[in-house]
Amino acid sequence: MTTTISFSCHHIDFKDLVMCSFDLNKTEYNLLLFLLSQHDSLSATQIGEMTKKDRTTIQKAIKKLFEKDLVLKHQVNLDTGGYTFVYKVKNRDYIRQTILEIINKWHAQVVESVKKW
Repeated sequence: MTTTISFSCHHIDFKDLVMCSFDLNKTEYNLLLFLLSQHDSLSATQIGEMTKKDRTTIQKAIKKLFEKDLVLKHQVNLDTGGYTFVYKVKNRDYIRQTILEIINKWHAQVVESVKKW
């Protein structure tokens, strides 16, 4: 999605809006988009194989998305013993609503700043 939003002297790409809203870097943003396109929960290893990224890179990015409450994490017990974690992105409506709440808070702060000026 390459929507550009015009704000007086600045143009903001939708990608930048999402990245800024959640303080995501490019890898985290791309992982979020990838997870939004998946229907099943996936392990960090599976995600790494599918995206051709190193598993540790995926784990670091997934940790940030989990901390930002954008993904769900579930433990899966393995038949051979032990367990692994799988991840699934929260639904798009939840993410959309969260972005709108962040924008509304920012808007309220801007309005207050202008009033005080």
